[in-house]
Amino acid sequence: MKVIDIKATAGPNYWSVRKHKLIVMLLDLEELEEQPTNCIPGFYERLITLLPSLVEHRCSEGIRGGFFKRVQDGTWMGHVIEHIALELQFLAGMHTGFGRTRGAGKKGLYQVVFAYEDVEAGKYAAQAAVRIAGALIKGSPYNIQEDIDAIESIAGKNRLGPSTNAIVQEAIRRNIPVMRLNDESFLQLGYGAAQQRIQATIASTTGNIAVDIACNKQVTKQLLHSNYIPVPEGRVISEEEQLLPVIDEIGYPVVLKPLDGCQGNGITTNIKNYKEALSAFRLAKQNSPELICEKCIAGSDYRILVVDYKYTAAALRTPPAVTGDGRHTIRELIDRINADPNRGNDHEKVLTQIKIDEVTQGLIRKKGYTPDSVLSAGYKLLLKTTANLSTGGTAEDVTEEVHPDNIALFERIARLVGLNICGIDIMAADLSTPITHNGGAVLEVNAAPGLRMHLSPSKGKPRPVAKAIVDMLFPSQKNGRIPIMAITGTNGKTTTTRLLAHITKQAGYKVGYTTTDGIYIQDQMIVKGDCTGPESTRIVLKDPGVNMAVLECARGGILRAGLGFDQCDVAIVTNIAEDHLGMQGIDSLEDLARVKLVVPESVHADGYAILNADDELVLKMSENLHCNVAYFTMNPDNMQVQQHIKNGGLAAVYENGYLTIRQGQMVYTLAKAADIPITFSGTADFNIQNILPATLAAFIQRIYPGRIAEALKTFIPCPETIPGRMNVFDFNSFRIIVDYAHNPHGVKAIASFIKSMPASIKVGVITGVGDRRDEDIRSLGMEAAAIFDELIIRHDDDLRGRTQSDIDRLICDGIRQIAPAKKITIISNELKAVEAVIKNATENSVIVFFADNIKAVVEHIRSFMIPEMAKTEKAVA
Repeated sequence: MKVIDIKATAGPNYWSVRKHKLIVMLLDLEELEEQPTNCIPGFYERLITLLPSLVEHRCSEGIRGGFFKRVQDGTWMGHVIEHIALELQFLAGMHTGFGRTRGAGKKGLYQVVFAYEDVEAGKYAAQAAVRIAGALIKGSPYNIQEDIDAIESIAGKNRLGPSTNAIVQEAIRRNIPVMRLNDESFLQLGYGAAQQRIQATIASTTGNIAVDIACNKQVTKQLLHSNYIPVPEGRVISEEEQLLPVIDEIGYPVVLKPLDGCQGNGITTNIKNYKEALSAFRLAKQNSPELICEKCIAGSDYRILVVDYKYTAAALRTPPAVTGDGRHTIRELIDRINADPNRGNDHEKVLTQIKIDEVTQGLIRKKGYTPDSVLSAGYKLLLKTTANLSTGGTAEDVTEEVHPDNIALFERIARLVGLNICGIDIMAADLSTPITHNGGAVLEVNAAPGLRMHLSPSKGKPRPVAKAIVDMLFPSQKNGRIPIMAITGTNGKTTTTRLLAHITKQAGYKVGYTTTDGIYIQDQMIVKGDCTGPESTRIVLKDPGVNMAVLECARGGILRAGLGFDQCDVAIVTNIAEDHLGMQGIDSLEDLARVKLVVPESVHADGYAILNADDELVLKMSENLHCNVAYFTMNPDNMQVQQHIKNGGLAAVYENGYLTIRQGQMVYTLAKAADIPITFSGTADFNIQNILPATLAAFIQRIYPGRIAEALKTFIPCPETIPGRMNVFDFNSFRIIVDYAHNPHGVKAIASFIKSMPASIKVGVITGVGDRRDEDIRSLGMEAAAIFDELIIRHDDDLRGRTQSDIDRLICDGIRQIAPAKKITIISNELKAVEAVIKNATENSVIVFFADNIKAVVEHIRSFMIPEMAKTEKAVA
């Protein structure tokens, strides 16, 4: 048994359009293919002993203990590994339940699929599950707790803190998409131009100057003091010799804290003598070169949260402390508090574990104890000088106890500093009376305030503070989304994508689009290459200048990692034809259709799936969809489409040489096909078929039909607009057409167009793609033999696992089945083949060059056109 590959999806995928986060492990059972679990002595008993909690897995039996029954009756090891991986994650504190195990098309190969919360933890669980299964088979001892601890540790390092996670969960509840931009707390909420970004609780709408003010405690104090807001008297110092004169000026007790500190680090309060002050000075110096020495205000510690300059929540914070019982040491009492499952390291949970640091040891010594001392029953010992949750403090909600004058003051403070997400630290006897009357003061104003104390107070009512932040970022129930148009199918995807991008650009949208040749933002290519996978999609959706996304979604990306978006507005399926079969467990057209179905299945309920009604497999997809469906057809007599229109449905129909959009009794005639450049005077049926869904998608996006027609007429077929898609180069006495078609269906689609061309001879330059099945390469040869008078076989640089001679043999086999006497020439190098066809071109011949490196082939052809043009100009002169 061995792991061949492990992938992870993060969006709608082949296995589930609802469960986006899945681990997909390709597993070879090897000899275990012949050994189901009931044929392995003792396996069932050892599994129950090692993982008794698997009894809760109901499996297909639908009852508690159902999975164990399957194991006892006999199931395959891939299925067992799926359940072990899920249970490992559950035992590490992650709630995952979805799993599937399916054959991968070859004997012994299985796709083991299961949900994850953290991708790296999920991958670890996959490997660990295989190791555990191996140990159970052999009867070897296994320490499963090590794996559980490792998974928990991995997930803990990657997990968002409670504050950020609360914002994320609120965004998800509002159907706002979320994208994590780094390994920390930098996130994007929404897509494209509708996005907002957060870094913890600092938002992209938060002013930079406001953050700078809040991070400099002295500047903050000066700003507030100058606006008649009570703050403690204090001075900024940097040297020990400055300490005593300042204390003499303001008087004991004092507070010493770093000028630009956070989370209570380096702060010492209630300092009553110079010895304590000197120790506190040295502690604060570890955090900042400059310190604030200020008057210590008596009272309780409060944290106020103001969001969008509106009072949102208030909490009373209490420093961590232990109360003696006459039996346990101080250290043991701290350990008992830290055993609370709600306490974790740093900000990973709603409370933070109490650490015995220098401050804590100082407070213990000050009272005459050590950490190993036993406190008398009822004696309470403070462990920190501050009440920050980040140092182990607790909080009580007091939101409803705040005096209206204080609320007005807090909102004024946030406006003065300019912080739209603002944490204000107050020291006062209480908040039920104005702090201007009870001797209270503002200690600090904080950017990026923690939300834990408001989300999960130790006492009192939780407050919906994350909702307040999301409401600020997305007012009026906006969801941060831009229109997303997704295009899939076997052939025609890129042309349809480019055409739709052109139409929407002409309608005024700022368009980001992905194709097999690159990623484009408006007219600028920002990445070159095959960019039809989820990572390319995410690049478009992260761009703040994009308010329309048009995305080509190919089979490979869907199988590798799913889609790069959570849902789309419109999905187009062009066709389903034989290509890439026999790869990644996709062995039939029906399998391929299931892969492509992922795209229309991702359309939201109010969106549209646009399906090719002339393709039986595409037409059948409508049975599985939960969105609106629109059809396109080249056949105006298509009964399915006629009935659909009669029922009020939407369709694009090619009829009597015109492109029309129909819905019920409404008919919109867009344009005559012959007037649209990419139809080549109406002779390129395959491009008419590409135009239909593109125009339908634009119409659904409420682009006026007249504007759609204008855009169609300005989309000129050339290497710049549709590289490698019917690029025509007219020499003086012959024509070369460059196309990217690389499968039998693509070659066949060009046949009717080529046949209509008057030519003395038609030459095809073809190749076979090495990772395709033998029958697919032969079929390509057969299709080419039916179209061309002569054939030249060239080779891609990447043969994808085959030899040149193997590809040549298969293509020639196909050609000879149709035309045994057909002239065949082999010119391996692609550019040498360009040179040969130009050199040997005859009068009025047509050459179709099926290219791989489109740019290089086009540039090479154009280099031959320049001297020919010069020759012609000279002759005319």
